[in-house]
Amino acid sequence: MNLLSIENLAKSYGERVLFTNVSFGVDEDDKIGLIGVNGTGKSTFLKVIAGLEPADGGKVTRGSGVRVGYLPQNPALDAGSTVLAQVFIGSTPVMRLIREYEQALEAVNTHPGDPERQKTLIALSQQMDAQNAWQVESDAKAILTKLGISDFAANVGTLSGGQRKRVALASALVNPADLLILDEPTNHIDNDMVAWLEQYLHAYKGALLMVTHDRYFLDRVVNRIVEIDKGQLYTYGGNYSDFVEKKAEREELQASSERKRQNLYRNELAWIRRGARARTTKQKARIDRFEQLSAQKADLGTNKLEIEAGASRLGRKIIELENIQQMFGDRVFIRDFSYTVLRDDRVGIVGPNGSGKSTLLNIIAGRLAADSGIVEVGQTVKIGYFSQESSDMDEGLRVIDYIKEEANFITVGDGGTISASQMLELFLFPPNVQWMPIAKLSGGERRRLYLLRILMGAPNVLLLDEPTNDLDIQTLTILEDYLDDFPGAVVVVSHDRYFLDRVTDKIFAFEGDGNIRQYTGGYSDFLDKCTPPENEASQKRSDKDTKPYAPEEAKRPRRFTFNEQREYEQIDEVIAGVERQLNAVVAQIDAAGSDFEQLQRLVADQKELEGKLDELLERWTYLNELAEEISKNSRTR
Repeated sequence: MNLLSIENLAKSYGERVLFTNVSFGVDEDDKIGLIGVNGTGKSTFLKVIAGLEPADGGKVTRGSGVRVGYLPQNPALDAGSTVLAQVFIGSTPVMRLIREYEQALEAVNTHPGDPERQKTLIALSQQMDAQNAWQVESDAKAILTKLGISDFAANVGTLSGGQRKRVALASALVNPADLLILDEPTNHIDNDMVAWLEQYLHAYKGALLMVTHDRYFLDRVVNRIVEIDKGQLYTYGGNYSDFVEKKAEREELQASSERKRQNLYRNELAWIRRGARARTTKQKARIDRFEQLSAQKADLGTNKLEIEAGASRLGRKIIELENIQQMFGDRVFIRDFSYTVLRDDRVGIVGPNGSGKSTLLNIIAGRLAADSGIVEVGQTVKIGYFSQESSDMDEGLRVIDYIKEEANFITVGDGGTISASQMLELFLFPPNVQWMPIAKLSGGERRRLYLLRILMGAPNVLLLDEPTNDLDIQTLTILEDYLDDFPGAVVVVSHDRYFLDRVTDKIFAFEGDGNIRQYTGGYSDFLDKCTPPENEASQKRSDKDTKPYAPEEAKRPRRFTFNEQREYEQIDEVIAGVERQLNAVVAQIDAAGSDFEQLQRLVADQKELEGKLDELLERWTYLNELAEEISKNSRTR
């Protein structure tokens, strides 16, 4: 059943077009992930669908009786309300009854001898019994607890920004909705909460539309991806992995179409230059076609962020932590922690919210003095600290001036220099945006700008505190590539499991009572090592049952068969031959013009050769790994 239809939707801010002529629908079984570069209008798009912001054109049509729940990226809560009362604000009659009961209970506790207040509480309690509201309240408390909020009577005004976001998330989850719209639900929650929310939304009975940059989350929850790209909407069936594959296919088709247009344009241009005149209807039509081809604008740029690793020289001594201890009040956050940061370290820090992860980063950065212990920093160390908050930005400052405050130029990996303006363009800030005040940027664009300023300082040690919050997937992907080549140490606090797996090779886990345990590997390796013993034993039994050979057989040295040896010697030449055939077919496609039948045949040949090449490359990988293993075994005998 269709819940909501969007027809020809358009929205702009001044000269900035966010999206135009957008149409799509949401069905009851849809779980949709909305993605796109920061500043493309994702949050605005959600607000328009939720009815909180008007569109410039088009319309949004809801089905009869369809209930829509909405979690904004930066929720505005009632600072004078309690946590539980806030969860039920502006909701169904049962929810409002619970809120009234909570307020009455608070009034009785404040004035215990007032008989009128006690009568009101008793009457509300009886209504709660009649409408089974106690179960709803119990469910709300269970969700709050899962999200790390256990003081249900706490005043909302006393909560941190992250805690407020989690209260708003609980409200969105508790209140019944046919379509649940969530803007960055994984921000400000730790890894365990993300895993719980993932399971909750996977089993959610209603439709789901959400913005998130957590790629594992998208892979495991959604069945459809909608991308906003240059003002247009593209829809892909499947999860994030499917989207990556299908988007590559779409871009290849666009590139192929553009190559054909350029070939046709060159032919028509040559005809025009030969002195063609509009003497006949046929010639006039051909000239019109040439003008249409000239007017077409191909936009094949993927707007990918490209960063060359540039950093200050780093000496032998980096950062040494010895017996660090940190307490706040009676609680120990860091207990007797020691570690020596190495030049190429890639360390991920994980743990529950409030366990002390950011505190450890602040101690490393010298922003906070530990209660006891020693922190020694090498003389050549230049720390770049990317904090969770970038609220100290002067919103009246122009984008380019904000960057130039840090540096006018940056030296990149090859010894060359890139200006602040050029770096801004690489960071998807075109010239017209560079002269805008920061106040006009979206939240994600501000985070991207803040990241650029950190890198413009050419640090050689990077401390990243939740870098994946509010950064789009495209920026994260290139940041990950940048960190691969970064010639220094990286220490990162993150709840993004994909990012941790991609970037880190060590995990520091806060395990309670100030204890920090060190693990080798990425986040998935850390999870494997934390598997409870009973689960680990059952997993081992399962693995043993499914093995097709005995353990002693696995220990026998592997070697080439006669055919494999011959194949290994010839496969490079075979691959080169297929690549030559493929290049020839691609050249024929480019030259085919408008001969549709020939194009069909050539495209079929191209797909067949690409499939053959994929198989050969997979076989090449296997044979080379086997050759390396054989060589290693022969050396160790």
